[in-house]
Amino acid sequence: MKILYTAEATVQGGREGEARSSDGNLVVKLNPPKEMGGSGEGTNPEQLFAVGYAACFQSALMRVAQRENVDASQSTITSRVGIGPNGQGGFGLEVELRVSLPGIDSATGEKILELAHQVCPYSNATRGNIPVKLTLEQ
Repeated sequence: MKILYTAEATVQGGREGEARSSDGNLVVKLNPPKEMGGSGEGTNPEQLFAVGYAACFQSALMRVAQRENVDASQSTITSRVGIGPNGQGGFGLEVELRVSLPGIDSATGEKILELAHQVCPYSNATRGNIPVKLTLEQ
């Protein structure tokens, strides 16, 4: 694989710290959500993962739709990332991507979702590691 870009970020303080990208474009205060005992006053790794996955998946979806001569410009992706104990002393994640494709019939929408799921780097990274559910909302 030829690497086209490498993102770099530094975190200090873990879930109760700060994250900063090397170019300074991203600086966020981190804090666990209230559901996990935190104040909820910052963002958390699951929110950042949800944003990254949704953005990446939508880009893959737009690329695939264009190849299929389908206008997906009005699409939206809502990404839900859940975290919980994995039963082995650690934690695991699960993802649901809720995709809205206004003006696109269900059969075409399902086809585009599956094709995008094969193209998206996040989907390729998570495949076989965590459950990812694709939901086409009409």
